[in-house]
Amino acid sequence: MIVGVGTDLVGVPRFEASLVRTPGLLPRCWTDAERVTGRGAVRRPRSLAARFAAKEAAAKAVGAPRGWSWHDVEVVVGPGGRPLLRVSGLLGRIAADAGVTHWHCSLTHDADLAQAVVIAERL
Repeated sequence: MIVGVGTDLVGVPRFEASLVRTPGLLPRCWTDAERVTGRGAVRRPRSLAARFAAKEAAAKAVGAPRGWSWHDVEVVVGPGGRPLLRVSGLLGRIAADAGVTHWHCSLTHDADLAQAVVIAERL
């Protein structure tokens, strides 16, 4: 049963300008593991933008509660390169209360946009 669906769209050029203007966004929004690829290279802004969208989408899927932290949602690379979500903190507690057992995430970026769709599911 689907508990919630969230989606978010990020403008990559505006997002990239924010990263340049505010370097503190990097550690505030992403874990160390999220900021590098599986091969250890620094993630490009469009990839970070898609992961930012995934965090927003995950929060929306459980009602976007006040007080959640960017680190409550970690986007990791799963088998075959699929994005997987690790949800903890406030969002994790709210999801557990709602019975969420599985998260599904799709990321895309093309041209100047990055998007994520997240489904929170209870089996």
